[in-house]
Amino acid sequence: MTKAKTTYGIIGYPVAHSLSPLMHNAAFKELRVKAVYKLFPVQAEELEPFFKELRKKDSNIFGLNVTVPYKESVIAHLDSISPFAKKAMSVNTIVIDEDRKLRGYNTDGPGFLAHLVELEFNTRGKRIAILGAGGTTRAILASLCLIPEKPESIRIYNRTEEKAQKLVNDLSAHMDVGHIKIVPTIDDLNIELCDLLINTTSVGLNAPNETMIDGDLLHQDMLVYDVVYEPRETMLLKLAREKGAKTANGLGLLFYQGILSLQHWAGQELPSEIKNIIRDVLENGVQE
Repeated sequence: MTKAKTTYGIIGYPVAHSLSPLMHNAAFKELRVKAVYKLFPVQAEELEPFFKELRKKDSNIFGLNVTVPYKESVIAHLDSISPFAKKAMSVNTIVIDEDRKLRGYNTDGPGFLAHLVELEFNTRGKRIAILGAGGTTRAILASLCLIPEKPESIRIYNRTEEKAQKLVNDLSAHMDVGHIKIVPTIDDLNIELCDLLINTTSVGLNAPNETMIDGDLLHQDMLVYDVVYEPRETMLLKLAREKGAKTANGLGLLFYQGILSLQHWAGQELPSEIKNIIRDVLENGVQE
């Protein structure tokens, strides 16, 4: 990470809303690293040409984050992936070495678990409901299946049930998914009985006044977690707060997965004071 004019960035579509440049450029500044973090809005037909350019010796890009909708599809363009990324079949961090070899990692799963620790939420024996079945869901679900503190049950609802089924089928090759159930309707999530509700969809990002959940199902004995971090409080989190539930947005996930990405690129642990600065930058960068 000491190479002059080194470029890092995030690929996805859209990416304009991302706070990743804010946190990573702040980190580079504090670390006195000659690097810049950019947005790479890449449409589907541009993905293959983009990765061909990455392979060229004169490319100055040495690390990438990956966001929707490419966390699964980028795997085909990589030379190798980490064991956890292979189990989750989802990559959100890419390290590119001097020989232009690309290795994929997943920091979403570990980042999510780190945030749960901060929130003092223990998953052991808990009933969990999940909305969505994308790349972030894969990482979160894989993490929940692999940790010793296994939940009692996990129910998943996705508008396209086949996508959720494929997700669980993929994970079943690497881990026990016997406690996971895909449900046909939101009502079947049994939200009124669950301890943790996780929204991994983009509902609330583009339409902040919308939610998929009936607020009457929420209760004070649960944690409601929305991976959307801007706005700071989605309608789902607002309804949950009004019911007395504990709430968390995706800013903690963004922070922890970003720190892990930086450490993959740097090949070393970041100092605590740098982590604190990055967290402050993110907290100040999110709109109400």
